[in-house]
Amino acid sequence: MKLHLTQSAGNKLITGFGAGWVEVNEARFSNSVIVLPALLVTDWDAPDFEHLSEVHFDRLATLLPEIVLLGTGETHRFVHPRLSRALSLAGIGLECMSTGAACRTYNILMAEGRHVAAALII
Repeated sequence: MKLHLTQSAGNKLITGFGAGWVEVNEARFSNSVIVLPALLVTDWDAPDFEHLSEVHFDRLATLLPEIVLLGTGETHRFVHPRLSRALSLAGIGLECMSTGAACRTYNILMAEGRHVAAALII
């Protein structure tokens, strides 16, 4: 799905997504990524939902977003609270949703000026 947005000064926008890929500022990625307004992390080693661990959430916590939108793949799934403990301890919110929903929600929150992170499992 192509998202039609106007790019704003230096922000990372999710410009499209589909089965097996996501596009950030029109650059396509087929691996899991973390997107923040001012940062794109392309080496987030989350191969799939089943292999998420505390380490993945520890890395998200170091980025200090207000909220993390976890794109769990094609279906909406919830993570066990022990996995996301680092986010909770840091006062960072976590919302789990399908990857497509996370892409759309990220763009809305980013456009509102929120310091949001989209952790997208591809």
